[in-house]
Amino acid sequence: MSEQVVVLCPGQGAQSVGMGRAWAESSPAARAVFDEADRVLGDALGAPLSRLGFEGPAERLDMTDASQPAIFACSAACWAGLHDEAADAGAGGVPALPPLAAVAGLSLGEYTALHLAGAFDFATGLRLVAERGRLMQEAAESSRGGMVALIGAEEADADAVCDEARGGDVLVPANYNAPGQIVLSGSAEACDRAVAAAEARGLRASRLTGAGAFHSPLMQPAADRMAEVLGAAELRTPRVPTWSNVTGEAHDPEDVELLRERLVQQITSPVRWAQGCTRLPAADSIGYHELAPGTVLRGLMRRIDRNRKVTSHDQPSASPA
Repeated sequence: MSEQVVVLCPGQGAQSVGMGRAWAESSPAARAVFDEADRVLGDALGAPLSRLGFEGPAERLDMTDASQPAIFACSAACWAGLHDEAADAGAGGVPALPPLAAVAGLSLGEYTALHLAGAFDFATGLRLVAERGRLMQEAAESSRGGMVALIGAEEADADAVCDEARGGDVLVPANYNAPGQIVLSGSAEACDRAVAAAEARGLRASRLTGAGAFHSPLMQPAADRMAEVLGAAELRTPRVPTWSNVTGEAHDPEDVELLRERLVQQITSPVRWAQGCTRLPAADSIGYHELAPGTVLRGLMRRIDRNRKVTSHDQPSASPA
């Protein structure tokens, strides 16, 4: 068994109909998380959160205001379910889950990571994420924006494509997901020009369907209103090193106000996932584990550092070991 674990928490895009259902069926603790999520949000999403995740429809689940709280709840339920699995395995005296060496989450997954680190309880985190998703959905609908995935691009390539295609519009790097995988974000017209500019450079480029201009200045209205929401929320210093998407480094464990600022900045700043992953603790005694839903982060880690083997827990059965 690993002496410590690093837990990775997925972000928007990892959602799929049926997510979390197996965890709810196999683990009373996971089921309790979904039950609490349904109580906290009620019908704010038009249906109970658990039903959206378990049954869809996909068109509703894929909307930002629904997918963000649904992923947060699914990841938290998975973590609770892993504790159940460890408790069952430890009925004969085997220790429970190893302690956390660090936690990190991709975009909205940073909120899951902060919850695991004790910065806020589940209900607080769910309300924050639901409001974040709602505000980002509104900002996306009010601005004609989009995102473009570049394959084979490094940071200098992404900057050059943005400079060539921006014109008088907004176009910026939004996600540094892995070496050779960068996402641009901005005005719809600039995104169209970016595809052509990237292909002229020999890069593969594709528009992301249904995406707003996330992690770009077009999200500033959402960031401004989220600053008010976070300002009123009760946050605590994380008990475990928790990685910031804005800096690619651990949050200052002594500065809660800076934590609030970073979460606001995160909405308009690029996600430095690849840089952050290279700075996470690594040793033979540390195991890497990805919470449900999906296996996106395991795939990205293969491109970032193949020596860091990630175990994904999209379905029950493999507890950290």
